[in-house]
Amino acid sequence: MKNVNYCIVLLLSLFLTSHSIAQSKSKIPCSTKEYKQFDFWVGNWNVYNAKNQLIGTNKIVKMSNACAIQENWSSSVGPSKGTSYNYYNQADKSWNQVWIDNTGTSLELKGHYKNNKMILKSKLISNNKGKYYNQITWFNNSDGTVTQVWELLDVDNTPFNELFRGTYKKITN
Repeated sequence: MKNVNYCIVLLLSLFLTSHSIAQSKSKIPCSTKEYKQFDFWVGNWNVYNAKNQLIGTNKIVKMSNACAIQENWSSSVGPSKGTSYNYYNQADKSWNQVWIDNTGTSLELKGHYKNNKMILKSKLISNNKGKYYNQITWFNNSDGTVTQVWELLDVDNTPFNELFRGTYKKITN
């Protein structure tokens, strides 16, 4: 009887251990659908203005840990270069971006993906130019392009100045 009980306990332990390992493998960090919401922006892009003139290139890379997306911008009409890191914050269920360019300008944004748009917004900025928010929206277009619009919003969240509008078209080899 002791041997039967021992075998039952051993089999139960093996089952629970294998079940636990299988569950942990299925919960790979940063693999939920929320972490993939900004994947539409990943790729090598030529960026065009509203007149369809090339204004830059942008290489958007999903980091090897799949928990962050890195942007690598280079202007073709000036010396502007910059990098951003974009990540989903599971704690507050928000998307976040930290941008830094070659002039030392930085920008921190937070927001959400909804209705095929990623909308990220800064905290209220107060300086000698007044009080405003930066808001950048990426549109996941049905034709495979991405449109990015950077606007300034007043304290009532009304847009009053468009700083950038670009259409991303994938570079194909």
